[in-house]
Amino acid sequence: MNNENRSSFTGKIGFVLAAAGSAVGLGNIWRFPYLAAKYGGGIFLLVYIVLAITFGFALMTAEIAIGRKTGLSSIEAFKKLDKRFSFIGYLGAIVPVIILPYYSVIGGWVTKYLVAFVSGGASAAAQDAYFGNFISQTGEPILWFSIFLGITAIIVLCGVEKGIEKVSKFMMPVLIALSIVIAVYSVCLPGAMEGVKYYLMPDFSKFSVTTVLAAMGQLFYSMSLAMGIMITYGSYMKKDVSLESSVTQIEIFDTGIAFLAGLMIIPAVFVFSGGTPEALGKGPSLMFVTLPKVFETMAGGTYIGIAFFLLVLFAALTSSISLMETVVSIVCDKLQIKRTLSCLIVLALSVVLGLLSTLGYGIWAEVKIIGLQFLDFFDFISNSVLMPIVAFFTCVFVGYVIKPQSIIEEVELSGKFKRKALFNVVIKYLAPVCIILILVSSVLDAFGIFKI
Repeated sequence: MNNENRSSFTGKIGFVLAAAGSAVGLGNIWRFPYLAAKYGGGIFLLVYIVLAITFGFALMTAEIAIGRKTGLSSIEAFKKLDKRFSFIGYLGAIVPVIILPYYSVIGGWVTKYLVAFVSGGASAAAQDAYFGNFISQTGEPILWFSIFLGITAIIVLCGVEKGIEKVSKFMMPVLIALSIVIAVYSVCLPGAMEGVKYYLMPDFSKFSVTTVLAAMGQLFYSMSLAMGIMITYGSYMKKDVSLESSVTQIEIFDTGIAFLAGLMIIPAVFVFSGGTPEALGKGPSLMFVTLPKVFETMAGGTYIGIAFFLLVLFAALTSSISLMETVVSIVCDKLQIKRTLSCLIVLALSVVLGLLSTLGYGIWAEVKIIGLQFLDFFDFISNSVLMPIVAFFTCVFVGYVIKPQSIIEEVELSGKFKRKALFNVVIKYLAPVCIILILVSSVLDAFGIFKI
């Protein structure tokens, strides 16, 4: 794809909303509240915010600047800057290829639950066996997965400006409005203040190394780092758009939605289920088992459930769009083919890999890799192994190969870089050490050697 003919966002608002939409996803809506509840509520929230404005800021700035500097997606971007380090781009490209299919499977589950609530099936969805019975089937999970992936592909096929930017400008404001409405409703429930206090008041006696490691791991998951997305979106960013303020605004959107998700979920679960980490549930059980029960016990719970699953669907779509766009852009740049053909190739690959994840809970449930079902294995490899590796090498590449000054110069094309001293210290010294700790602890946790 010729750089001169490369698509671009129309301006700062389009870029920020699209990039924020990528960052705001399922991880913000259900993973963040679970971790906050497990690791002390207010102290986890405080640690996460500190890491977001330091560690997250530095990595996101580096990735967007690399994309804008080269005007290319991840593989070709690293290759252009230094051929010896093109392997970072390849590793980064693998991440969205792995994540998009299983993420779309979960997106299909969200779509199914939204339709169930809209069609009057809220009580049925609150039953213990509903979720397990649904995902263990063959045809229906494939249908909803296909619908979700198909919507994603249509939007990506429409291009950067007419597809991704236009949809993001609609979805993100609606997502924010729904988050605020549901959070206010949840906080106003009788007895909710206990949950609000637990979530907002830091208890420093609950601070630990595992709290920091869990918050750092969530940062990767939440902010679309180390998967080529921010490099790709950076390549569509105009040179006169302020890079530093854009990163700040993306972080505010991302952290704000995660914060509101905590206010939506933690007080409500405190009221109706006791507020223990077990009640909040890890993984799909929170969203698809616990919360439907909570909605059933609420006055007007069906309508709150509809609003919630619509919110989650929008969050899932904005992230799946960015995942697919990243892979499509890589294929376009690498094979020098048109967007339509690239979209079809990526769609076909995603269907094949997605079938493994969706059938892994059904007819292939007995087939496991290192003790994990397909979806859980793909999640482990992408989030716990590849993303920290890509982030580590990105820090080394920026800090010691092309040097921080090359990124600083790119940032300063669109204004003064106010936090360049912080960027320099974090990208060269703090981030690499933190990332190694995340990688080691995640792998040990997966094998039950050290539990985060």
